Amino acid sequence: MIEKATSSANIQSMLQTLRAHQSQAAGGVAGLGSDGPEKTGFSDAVKSLFNQVNESQQSSRNQIDAYERGEDIPLTDVVLGMQKSSLSFEATLQVRNKVLRAYEDIINMPV
Repeated sequence: MIEKATSSANIQSMLQTLRAHQSQAAGGVAGLGSDGPEKTGFSDAVKSLFNQVNESQQSSRNQIDAYERGEDIPLTDVVLGMQKSSLSFEATLQVRNKVLRAYEDIINMPV
């Protein structure tokens, strides 16, 4: 079971998902100064990120519930979903912590 969860295809899939989120986040930040028709602000990017993390956690919870009800869902898919949602939550938490630290540093700067 662990061999299946750590197979190169699953790892590549998770890396691809992380890269997609990274490029999406970079696109939101790069779009701040562009004159394109669709302007997104920092708050919109943060809301979008929170919504994605929330959807990931809800999807993981639905998989867990379905597995507990006895539906035909492989345990490896359930565990991978849990790990993906946990990883996205932890990454979001770390970003929040860094933003708060930067804010505190700015506030505490002598004028």
